[in-house]
This record gives sequence, C-alpha cells and structure tokens, in this order.
Amino acid sequence: MARNIEIKARIHDIEAVTKRVAQFADQGPIESEQDDTFFRCKNGRLKLRSLSSTEGKLIFYQRQNQPGPKESFYLISPTSSPNSLREALTLAYGQAGRVRKVRTLFLVGRTRVHLDKVEGLGHFFELEVILEEGESPETGIEEAHLLMDKLGVDSSQLVECAYVDLLTQRF
Repeated sequence: MARNIEIKARIHDIEAVTKRVAQFADQGPIESEQDDTFFRCKNGRLKLRSLSSTEGKLIFYQRQNQPGPKESFYLISPTSSPNSLREALTLAYGQAGRVRKVRTLFLVGRTRVHLDKVEGLGHFFELEVILEEGESPETGIEEAHLLMDKLGVDSSQLVECAYVDLLTQRF
C-alpha cells in the first residue's frame, strides 16, 4: 500500500493561509467539491469520495488517531459509478457517516496541501507528505513540521481524528 504522513489542523482565517501557500506552491489552486461516504469497516476506514455523478474514488486507509503528524497507509480505486457503488456498499456494510466539503488543493514538492471548507465543521488545513517505498516516516514528519512553520500553523491547532469523527462527536 502507498504511504504518506498526514496532519490536520483547524484554521480560522482560510484566506490568509491560502495566500501564504499560494506564494510558494508548485501547482494550484485546484478546487473541487467532495462528498465522502464512510462505511463500517473493522480494519481501517473505507470511504467513497464522489466528485461528480461519473467520477469517484473508493479509498481504504489505516492510520492512528493522534494530533501530530501520523503515518497513513492507503489504497485508492477510481470509479465511474459512485452513486451505484455507494448504494452497494451501504447495503453490504452500512454507512458510518458522510462528509461534504469544498477542497482547495496546492502541491508543494511532493506534499499535497488541502484547504477544506467542511460542511457543519468550518475550515481546516491538511498536509499529505507522500513517502517513497521504504522511506522512513521521520523524513515526512520533518517536512510536515517545516511546512506547518512556513504557513504559520501551530501545533495547538492540530486535530487528531477524521472529519467524520468530528461530525459524530457533535451529536
């Protein structure tokens, strides 16, 4: 499975962070609307990301809930039928939650920088430092910390869990 190092942080001024990352990003901004449906899964997380009625991604991932940078193992399978796949997975496993967001993506080297406006939760910042096969997680963790510093994101802003968990905790 592919691996990355991830961080997620709550931000109050998404426009300011967007301006800062745009100054040194290699690519972006790329905006997309995402509708993520999570399914019950014992061995990690399984979500279907719907980008349109004809484009989606089934994503399985495993990672620990912790506030700092964390290693994530993932597998992504594209689909051209997200609605029927959602229905089949719901019937087979049951839904565990749904997250709707508008994501702005920037690429900084090998790192994906996400600025998310999450329905019902607010604004967030995510980093995904893509690791090479066999590469030590510490290298990606160091890169994540450097980018956090460069963007003015403090460790007190870090969130340890997924958006779906935050939405569940609200109720």
